[in-house]
This record gives sequence, structure tokens and C-alpha cells, in this order.
Amino acid sequence: MRLILVSAGLYNVAFAIWSLLWPQGWVVLCDLPWARYPEVWQALGLKSGLLGIGYLIAALQPYRYWPIILIGFLGKLIAPLGFLEAASAGSIPWRVGWILVFNDVLWLVPFAAILWEVLRSALIHHSGREEPYSPAEASALFHLSSGESLLEASRERDVVLVFLRHFGCTFTREILKSLRDLKAESDRRETRLVLVHMLQRGQEEGYLPAKESVSRIADPHCDLYRAFGLGKGTLLELFGPRVWLRGVAALFKGCGVGLFRGDGLQMPGAFLVRDGAIIASQPARHAAERPDLPALFDGLSSQPALPGAHQTVSAE
Repeated sequence: MRLILVSAGLYNVAFAIWSLLWPQGWVVLCDLPWARYPEVWQALGLKSGLLGIGYLIAALQPYRYWPIILIGFLGKLIAPLGFLEAASAGSIPWRVGWILVFNDVLWLVPFAAILWEVLRSALIHHSGREEPYSPAEASALFHLSSGESLLEASRERDVVLVFLRHFGCTFTREILKSLRDLKAESDRRETRLVLVHMLQRGQEEGYLPAKESVSRIADPHCDLYRAFGLGKGTLLELFGPRVWLRGVAALFKGCGVGLFRGDGLQMPGAFLVRDGAIIASQPARHAAERPDLPALFDGLSSQPALPGAHQTVSAE
């Protein structure tokens, strides 16, 4: 991030110096009529130089000075759009657009990547532990809403852990809408269904179907998610074509959407746990992927689990 911002800063400052010292340079290079008001071009160059200084400052602490990066990104997005409209109307020659390629277009993707990383960092709330817990450690630390630890519960019988996305997500609402079917499949396999969510304990009750009694685990810092290998989604995993298609289908089912209640970047998944160890896993490949319990159990039965190992199966 610092390399990109320093490069952008130096380029903008250099562009400002060029504009101030040779204000007619752009029109000469584009073979346009001689500029009558070079001061306008110098003012634009001065603005570019100030932004360049801002980028150099932001390079010192990108996570702190992200508003400067956002302003720069919006400017680099709007300028090419304005040019396209003006050039399409014939009010400005297409040949002058080359300068926008260097000033704006080339920086759009790097700036967008920086802003995305800043957003991801801002939404990561964990307990402060640098290294994630192991599944065994987390199983002993995290307790079900019924009181016992995950380790104790999984010693009595296998536990199906379903990790949810935030409660405003239409796909979480879809899972909760079919919670009775998930519980019936879990009971048929003589296992215990447990939901993992990102709210404080007790805050999830308003989102659960009134007639369904399912144990839950509160994980507001996403430490249990990390222990089971579930991280933050990429742009494609969160907003890819499959997510949009499944989202439209879920909306037609009446699942709806709501406010963010949890980490909007967190990926979901389903796991089968025995004695505090993972024996089968189904990490979601995209945000819209629902837990497929028959596939989870079938993947386990197709090849016996070995000590310290587990089966990874797909939901599709």
C-alpha cells in the first residue's frame, strides 16, 4: 500500500510541477488550439500536487488516513466518466483522453485494492490473540447456550457446527428459515446441531424461529471461526455472479435483507465435530453456499476419518 501511495504522490507532484512550469504543454501535445487561459491549467496542476502531498501523508499510515485515499479514488473514478460523456457529445476530442489514462485510470484498481484492505481490517474484531486457536483449544474454551463446552458436547455425541454469516445477510435468513429441516437431518444422523453466530450471547434469540430450539455459540470476535479455518471473503466470494444469482433466488423466497449484525466479510461453513476434533468439514466457497448436511455426512462415511485428520466435502 505504501509503495502505491508513494508512487501516486510523486506522480501527482511531478504532474503539478509540469503544469505550473509549462501550462500550455497539454494542448501542444494534443495538437489543440493554443490555450487562452493557462492559469486554469495551472490551477488544476496545483490541485493535483496537493492530492499528491496527501497521498504521501497517507502512505505513512494508510489505515488511519484512508479518507484521503477515498477522495482520490472518487476523483479518479469521476474524471474518466466526465470525459467519456463530453467526448461522446463531441465537445472535446477523444485524443486528449490519454492524459486521463495516466492520471486516473491506471490508479483505480490499486486504490480500490487499498480501500478494500482497509475495510477488511476495520471489520476484523478478534480477542487480540495473534495466532488462531486450534480446534481442540477452541472446543474447550467456547460454551454452548445450554452451558456445556463444545468439547463436552462433542464427547456425548457428534456435533454439527453451522457457522452463520451476519444476521442481516439474506443467506443467513435463508438458513434460519430452513432450520427445522437442518435439525431434522441432524437428529436423523443422531448428532447435535449447533449454530455459531457473531453477536453477544442472547442477542441472537430475536432472529431465531420461535418454535425451534437449537443450541448456539456466541463468537463476537470470530475466534471460533478462525480456529475452524473460516476467514474473510474475497470480492469474488462475497459479490461474485453465483452470489448475486443465489441472492435473487433467496429474495424471491421472502428471505429479505437487514442491517449488518456481525462481520459482513466473514465466510460461513459447516463442520462435524467429535471429541473436540473436526472429522468432516464443509467451508463455504462463496457467501451464498448453504450447509449441505447429507453431503457432509456422506463425505465422512465414504472414507473413515483418521486420528488428527478430517474430510473436506463440498456443499455442491
